[in-house]
Amino acid sequence: MSRTGGALLRVVPLLALLAVPGLAYAQAAAPSSEPVLSVDEIKNFLKNAKVVRVRSTDKGVTAPKRLTLSDGTITHDAVFQAIDERQTVAKLGGGGRPDMTELNFVDSYRYNVAAYELSRLLDLDHMMPVYVERRWNGLTGSISWFVPTMMDESTRHKKNIQPPSPTAWNHQMYRMRVFSSLVRDTDRNLTNVLITPDWKVMMIDFSRAFRLQEDLLHQKDLGKIDQIGRAHV
Repeated sequence: MSRTGGALLRVVPLLALLAVPGLAYAQAAAPSSEPVLSVDEIKNFLKNAKVVRVRSTDKGVTAPKRLTLSDGTITHDAVFQAIDERQTVAKLGGGGRPDMTELNFVDSYRYNVAAYELSRLLDLDHMMPVYVERRWNGLTGSISWFVPTMMDESTRHKKNIQPPSPTAWNHQMYRMRVFSSLVRDTDRNLTNVLITPDWKVMMIDFSRAFRLQEDLLHQKDLGKIDQIGRAHV
């Protein structure tokens, strides 16, 4: 069984618990100045629009690129990530984390697409940008719709900025941790949690998800399902 398939089997029993009424992606994450597109329209744009500008991003060890795309009518930014590495034995650590060894290590853009499609099944895709696979500049990778944000969770912590509604914020964080546990994402660090101007949490970069270990992460948060609720916040 594939690494992704095994993780999905662990997810199935909790699908009903996490399911919440869905919202269109553009309604959940985009301010009024953003184009209002359906998920299918966003996917088509990401796959086919022409790249008119390329910039390097200042965060992330996988060297994602920020691309400006245009189809002649709509111009919008996207993030392209082509990491696809495998190691029999990997030494991990740094960033204040303890050193560890992982066998059969994988760091792949493919997991961004897999995590997004799973979030759609759970009606949690309002907490992630749309991800699709695309070939660009001789590389195949994931490309995601750029979401305007005011900061990431690392910046919020450093500046001690408090959310306007702590209860709503905590519910979003519980959802994120439960989802991260279901896909066994071992790299849900603070820079991978973005905050939109209306204080919505956006999860990015799942390239180190779907690990081989069978134990669930964030187990203490699994007992807080009743606090998450079934309505979007």
